Amino acid sequence: MTTRRRRLIAFWERVGPRTRDVAAILFALLLVTAQAFTLSTNRPLLPHSLVPWVVLPLPLILWWRRSHPVLVTLLALAVEAVTGTFGVATLGLFTLAILRRDRVLVLLALLHMGLIFTDRQNFQDLWPPVLFWAFFTATVVAVGAYIGARRDLVTSLRDRADRAEAERELKAAQARVSERSRIAREMHDVLAHKVSLIALHAGGMEVNPGMSSDRVRESAELIRSTARQALEDLRGVLGVLRADASADGADLAPQPGLSEVPTLVAASRAAGVSIDARIEQVAVPDPVGRAVYRVVQEALTNVHKHARGSATRIVVARVVGAAPSGAAAELVVRVSNAAPVASGSLLPGTGSGLVGLRERVELLDGTLTAGPDGGGWVVRASFPLPASAADAPPMPAGSDAAQRDSAEASDAASGRSAGNDVAHLTKGIA
Repeated sequence: MTTRRRRLIAFWERVGPRTRDVAAILFALLLVTAQAFTLSTNRPLLPHSLVPWVVLPLPLILWWRRSHPVLVTLLALAVEAVTGTFGVATLGLFTLAILRRDRVLVLLALLHMGLIFTDRQNFQDLWPPVLFWAFFTATVVAVGAYIGARRDLVTSLRDRADRAEAERELKAAQARVSERSRIAREMHDVLAHKVSLIALHAGGMEVNPGMSSDRVRESAELIRSTARQALEDLRGVLGVLRADASADGADLAPQPGLSEVPTLVAASRAAGVSIDARIEQVAVPDPVGRAVYRVVQEALTNVHKHARGSATRIVVARVVGAAPSGAAAELVVRVSNAAPVASGSLLPGTGSGLVGLRERVELLDGTLTAGPDGGGWVVRASFPLPASAADAPPMPAGSDAAQRDSAEASDAASGRSAGNDVAHLTKGIA
């Protein structure tokens, strides 16, 4: 296609449809005028002197060729049958081929071809005009059908492009919302726990004004180290925000797992929280280990905020048997605290931590429940484990804190507390 043709097509498409209708009416008027005064006809239905009075107003019906193409074509064909002027009928058939390509178009095209036989003078030499008329009609229909098909294709491609663009925008908006939620959850997990530890240390100094200088120095050192860790974690999260983030959030450091839970417990013990922990170190998938860490972290954060000074018990254990989820084994996490001894909250809470925690657990096909229990509060989460984890031996503890927790767990398991842990853990499975 040459540049001139492209410009002509672009100009014709920019012209309004009504302007094109006026151009079609003027062109048809020129055709029928020339035919009415120059062509001879032997058709007996209308005297030759009346032909101009019938055909000259006929091009005006092309104004409705878009809204009523079949009716306009039929009317033009009827006038052609009695007058022999075919200009308006040809334009009507051309418009019909553009707008629709079905049986109606085929029937009207055959009718247009058959009108050659209504002029008796053509029977003197029949086949040449019949073949020419058939070729002319087929050409008009083919060109109109091509233009119509091309327009439909362009319209379809444009609609498809618009839908694709809308879908891209929607997916981009959803990705932004999901990314914001993921980043907010990660920042909450990273910062809320350490800020609650700082507030807990500062609260202990506030309620004990007669502390010795060594205790004050020790608490200040804990506050300083915890604040420094919080700033480092925040710097790591913000550094990820400046770079490309992965789809699953694996690059949002730090990503602790089950083996770091004893360290988390030790930090809360250093802040003065009385914790009785029994943590079974088992081989679990990394996402499950991270989720277990976040469950314990969020539960301890809420203890720091709302139940400071109350005894807290943490149990992480593998339960083998017919679980409700159908898994061969489950890893159950239970964090409970007694009724708080102090009224009021050390830090304000919004409840968003448990909401994000529930989403994290449910993504792993687990369950999370949280609610009051005998004046205190209990958080329980369960994660289905693969069959390979059901028979795997426990992993050795990797830190002093973990060994201390294991020793405490062994002592507790020999007494009444162990029986209570098993009863609590199997309560949701029995």
